[in-house]
Amino acid sequence: MTERRARRHDPERRERILDACLDVVGDVGVAGASTRRIAAAADVPLGSLTYHFDGVDELLHEAFERFTRRISDRFETYLGGAADVEQARRAVVELITVDLLADPRELVLTHELYTLAARDPRYRRLTHAWMARSRHALERHFDPATARLLDALIEGLTIHRALDTEPHERDEVRHAVALVTRAPAGPVAAPPGPAAG
Repeated sequence: MTERRARRHDPERRERILDACLDVVGDVGVAGASTRRIAAAADVPLGSLTYHFDGVDELLHEAFERFTRRISDRFETYLGGAADVEQARRAVVELITVDLLADPRELVLTHELYTLAARDPRYRRLTHAWMARSRHALERHFDPATARLLDALIEGLTIHRALDTEPHERDEVRHAVALVTRAPAGPVAAPPGPAAG
């Protein structure tokens, strides 16, 4: 009589599957992220995916939620360490020029998430929550309107720096951050009307 194989104790399996899902999406995109590929990357049986998740969409949604939480936590750490507005500006420059470009896979994951959000309201809610956390961190140092503009600047400059074939100087980023944050953003003034004749 053969002994039954001992069941592998694997309390981290669910988290490992989520991380593997992000790895696979980073390598081959959402379209190529099959359950078989994800299971192989996580080193788990294929049945583990169906045991822990009700389909690939739930797995993807939770994996992207995990991804946005990690980025937001880092974002908040940078801004939370700033003691004043000038340090907050320097933290934003550091985010754009160093942190948000440190892992090229994160750029791919961000764009894959944006593509999903453009089509699916559930993923749009995820990106909305991500942006809200970013703005909340910025609002520790800047008024809400400036924080919204600065959040868009961070996003845009990070994408441009990652994809542009021309190098972007750090001084350009510093200048852009200074322009956006130099004064509280107020209502846009109406253009002057024609002079009375």
